[in-house]
Amino acid sequence: MDRRGADRLLLKAARRGGPWVPVMLATALLLAGVYTVLPALMGRTLDAVLSGGDVALWLSLSVAAIALLMVCDIADDLAGKLAEARSVAWLRRTLLCAVLGLGVRATRRFTAGDLVSRLVGNTARTGQVASTLVWAVMDLVPPLGAVVALALIDPWLCLTFLVGLPVVLWLVRTFVRDASDINERYFDTQGRLAARLVDALAGIRTITAAGTLDREVRRVLGPLPELRRHGSGMWRALARVSSREALAVPLLEVAVLAVAGLELARGRITPGEVLAAGEYVALATGISSLVSSAHRLALARATAGRVREVLAEPPVAYGAGEPPDGPGRLEFRGVTVRGAGGEAVLADLWLTVPGGALVAVAGPSGSGKSLLAALAGRLLDPDEGEVLLDGVPLRRLRRTALRRSVAYGFERPVLLGETFADAIALGAPRAGAEEVARQAAAARADEFVRRMPHGYATRLADAPISGGEAQRVGLARAFLQAGRVLVLDDVAASLDTVTEHHIGRVLTGTGALAGRTRLVVTHRASTAARADFVVWLDAGRVRGRGTHGELWSEPAYRAAFQPEPSGAAPGAASGAAGAGVPRAAAAEGPA
Repeated sequence: MDRRGADRLLLKAARRGGPWVPVMLATALLLAGVYTVLPALMGRTLDAVLSGGDVALWLSLSVAAIALLMVCDIADDLAGKLAEARSVAWLRRTLLCAVLGLGVRATRRFTAGDLVSRLVGNTARTGQVASTLVWAVMDLVPPLGAVVALALIDPWLCLTFLVGLPVVLWLVRTFVRDASDINERYFDTQGRLAARLVDALAGIRTITAAGTLDREVRRVLGPLPELRRHGSGMWRALARVSSREALAVPLLEVAVLAVAGLELARGRITPGEVLAAGEYVALATGISSLVSSAHRLALARATAGRVREVLAEPPVAYGAGEPPDGPGRLEFRGVTVRGAGGEAVLADLWLTVPGGALVAVAGPSGSGKSLLAALAGRLLDPDEGEVLLDGVPLRRLRRTALRRSVAYGFERPVLLGETFADAIALGAPRAGAEEVARQAAAARADEFVRRMPHGYATRLADAPISGGEAQRVGLARAFLQAGRVLVLDDVAASLDTVTEHHIGRVLTGTGALAGRTRLVVTHRASTAARADFVVWLDAGRVRGRGTHGELWSEPAYRAAFQPEPSGAAPGAASGAAGAGVPRAAAAEGPA
């Protein structure tokens, strides 16, 4: 963990507490001052009772100090919680923006459950830093004031205390060191447990259907023994420091009080000063409050390190350029994408997708088709090489310009927004109701959406829909967003044959998508047959380019497709479908 980075983040979070931090500091300082003065007032009250002095004055001052303690304590708690709320809100917003700014790289670097753990639990702990820092400092004021007070009562009392002070400081230092290491391991394990839980919730239908509930419970709870071990380690560290405190602190108190008794016998101090000395030595040895503050700081530092780890990931950097006028020509020049182990998942890809063409990307699972689709709109950056749109590298384009130019449809779309209209118009806020309905009709979603209780205004949460229906809504969103390039990543996977045929006609017709570049990842031969040409991927490399009819003679190519439910002979349709673009147009650059 980058502890310096974590410390800097803690200070930033503390400053985000706003005006409530100085309010909390002022009330905490007042509290510490009253705690320091109160023993002296109590001692003066006792001396006044024994000597017949002004008891009412000193008693009134003692009661006023106690009342002030109560008021300051309430004000300090209120200011602390308000500062904490502001800090946590800033942390969560900052971390959420960072995660979304990483794009798909966020879930490649961290699991979804781990990110949720950092975003929810870790930010809450880190956001307590303002009150923790204030009290870590303020916890030093009463002990320091108590040492000064002991010196003012009698120098021998102070000297006796200072002889034993190094033992107290050693106890605190040892605990802070042990707690920091244990907390880091504890929260890392907690994040792994959260990641397994999120995976299980995402696959709950599979678990139920497979009847593997007990096995999945064991898998999700697998890190619990490790979590328990780290938690027990923290409690053992607390037990060690508490047991040593139980031995060292009373011995120190007895030593100081014994010296105070001798000084009282000699007439050098009064009975009230003995009482005050007893209270001051208890304040000066307040190791419990110091350990508590040290523990909270160690927790905040550990969670801040986990938040900082995400924030330290560089976000996707966009340029300032606009794409020139063009038909949507995509070029992949020497593109290589490597996996976590450094192996090439997509290797040395040279490919040109002509503007306005319908291009199918086919191949067996794991051949790199979805990676190619992600590269086309810069959802992912290549490790080597470059992707260009109408001659301009995607890295040089502004975010808004790029997203306006390249639209996506996914195999398992996530519908975002309150209503169906919101979900379809996502990314196109200026689209009117007529345009939303028109694109929904093109995706064969208009009919079932209109049957909903409130049509397009129906809340998504109130209208459970099938996977195929969700797929059609996702397609409508993609059609509405489509600029000069439309990328469809296996969108026909959840569609029935009739709908898939209809979508194929939309892609190849003269409607709204005519003239736009369409890059379609597919496992269906009928979709490939409609394309102007096909890019055949295998093991991360381009194994062939050409029309579907030209490639169909290859047994390995035919094996890459799912069986067609309609029973049609896909190769028969490929002659006309492949006539739109010459093969040479797809073969620029080295193979």
